[in-house]
Parts: sequence; C-alpha cells; structure tokens
Amino acid sequence: MFEDDGYALETLAVRAGQVRSEEGEHSEALYLTSSYVFPSAAEAAARFTGESVGNVYSRYTNPTVRMFEQRIAALEGGEAAVATASGMAAILSICMALLKSGDRVICSRSVFGTTTALFGRYMEKFGVRVSYVDLTDMDAWKQAVDGSTKLLFMETPSNPLCEVADIRALAEVAHSAGALLVVDNCFCTPALQRPLALGADIVVHSATKFLDGQGRTLGGVAVGRKEVMDELVVFLRTAGPSMSPFNAWVFLKGLETLKLRMQAHCTNALDLAWWLDEQEMVEKVNYTGLPKHPQHRLAREQQDAFGAVLSFSVRGGREEAWKVIDNCKILSCTANLGDAKSTIVHPATTTHGRLSDEDKARAGITENLIRISVGLENAEDLKRDLMRGLSLL
Repeated sequence: MFEDDGYALETLAVRAGQVRSEEGEHSEALYLTSSYVFPSAAEAAARFTGESVGNVYSRYTNPTVRMFEQRIAALEGGEAAVATASGMAAILSICMALLKSGDRVICSRSVFGTTTALFGRYMEKFGVRVSYVDLTDMDAWKQAVDGSTKLLFMETPSNPLCEVADIRALAEVAHSAGALLVVDNCFCTPALQRPLALGADIVVHSATKFLDGQGRTLGGVAVGRKEVMDELVVFLRTAGPSMSPFNAWVFLKGLETLKLRMQAHCTNALDLAWWLDEQEMVEKVNYTGLPKHPQHRLAREQQDAFGAVLSFSVRGGREEAWKVIDNCKILSCTANLGDAKSTIVHPATTTHGRLSDEDKARAGITENLIRISVGLENAEDLKRDLMRGLSLL
C-alpha cells in the first residue's frame, strides 16, 4: 500500500488511501450510495459473512469513508481506523466495543466536559466504573489502576488548560496493568504529535476540528491496531454511529492542507500567547509554548510544535471574562475549535458548563477563564480585537 513506503506526512496527507475507479478521477470520488449490487447471490452471502472482502452497506463499508480511514491511519502510524459520525461517537464506540460491566476506566480530570458526561452519566449506568486523576500526576495514575482497569483515557494537551501528559510513561502504566491507553489527539493532530509511536494503543479525534479545519462538517475517528479496530467495526455495523460519505470527502480535502495549516496556527498562537502574557489585565496564560509552562520541556520532546489552542485568566470573574468575549468583533464566540477562523469561549458556562461546581474546581475551570482557538487571521488584528475588551477591565 502507498502508506507502507516511508513517505513523509505531507505526502501521505495528499495521497494515502485513495483508490481510483475505472473512471480515472484525480480527486477522490464521493460515493453517495446506501447499498451495493452483488454480482451473485453467492457473493452477497460471502460478503455478509466476511468470507469475501467488499462493500456491503454504507453503514459500515463505503469507499469514500474507507479512503479517509486509510489516510488518517497512515498519518497516525496506525494499522487501521474507524470513522464515526462525531468525535463523541468515536469515544462511545471505543467504550461499547471494549468495555463491559465491572470494568474500570481511569480518566484525566482535564478532558472535554462531554467526555466526562459520557463516562459519568452513561457508562457508569451500565456498570463501568470511572475514576478521575490529575493528568500530570504520575503517582495518581499508578495508584488508580487495578486488576479491573481496561482503559486509561486522556487528552494531551488538555482542554482548556493546555496541560501535557507524558504519553510514553502512561503507556507503561497502562500496559503493566493489562490496559489500553487511549489518547485524544484532537488539539495536536498527527501533524504535531503521534501518540501511537510513543506507546499509546488508540488515538481518537474529533475530525470536526483541525482535521477538517474550516468548521464545515461533523465526524470522528479512532486509530489503532487492526484487531482492536475490528471490535469497533462490529459495534459500528450493529449500532450505526457512521460517518457520512460526504463528510469523509470533506475531511479528505482538509487533510491535504493539515501540515501547512497547523504550522500557521501554531505561529499565530505562540505570538498571541506571548502578547497576552504581557497584558496587566491578564492573570495567567495557559500555553505550552511559553517557557514558564510547567510541561514546556515535555511538550517540546513529544510534540513538533505547541498547537493552536490557549486559555487565559483575566483579572476578575465571569463578568469580566464575558466583557472580553462580548467586545470581540473578529474572534467568533462559539464552542468549536480547529477552525481557520479564531474562536473564543467561556468554558465554565459552555464546554464545561454541565460539570458540578466541585468538578469544575478540580479541573481548574474558573469563572475568569477564557479559551481561544487561534485561527489563520493576522495576529496583530487578533491582538487589537482582544484589546477592545481587555482595555475595559
């Protein structure tokens, strides 16, 4: 296969996974079909049992979706990938395929609020025990695992405080307990970080974010060893949280510019982080690119750059944070991230709003915290936009 020949990420992002039809199309084909015609009844039977490889039904076999799966697997260095309707659907698929009642998940506290809700409200309802630990506290991870632990789950860098976990060390913790390490690589993408090469077992993405890069479509994907991904395919075939072919085609187009976009995002974000750190109205900036960040050195070791997402605390509370957000004319007040357009949001009342006050406090989600996903606009324009609100504090 194309991805087996040692090509660079930029080349794989443009070329990997594509299979041309007999029409000879240069761009990836978009297969908008629900079902497929079999040459014979015997072949139909063979495909349904898995004896013969081929398309069956677009809920779990579609050529356009398969091209996206093969391309992202090549970029992440994984054997296989399973695409889903959203990032949360990818996490759900991992849980439903690999966990059962009595199993245990160890999760970092600093994850997307909806991930916490999925674990706490639904997985625990079906008998899966979930424990939370501080992302950077290695002793806490080691003490939390036991014989029933099946998954260690984390985001690195974290949302929205940009904490960084030692992936290699946590992989050792997971494997010593006979568990799998799942890394949400949404913030970095394979353009900046490849968790599988550091020992992780599964990488998960909200493809909605940087893989698309323009805020157009919803999707998710999990990447890992084939035997593990095969379990997810069984769940996908049964429950149907499937990615649409059209969305897969959009993601294929997004991947073509991923490396270039991430480089530009990171340049802008680092510039903006330094500027925010100099503003007297700002108490603290959370960005791994700043040398005073607690995990700056670790981020330099396991990432190629520092990413596009940062957060900062203003002097005051909710009222002051909202004032900054409401006075922006360029930055979009939206909870999405990974867009060419910069976005700004108040995590305590949006992305993490469903958490209890106690859980927010434990996760470091304060009322004066603002998150920015830095886009591709001119950095000086973004600074002037933020100063409209900061100057009022």
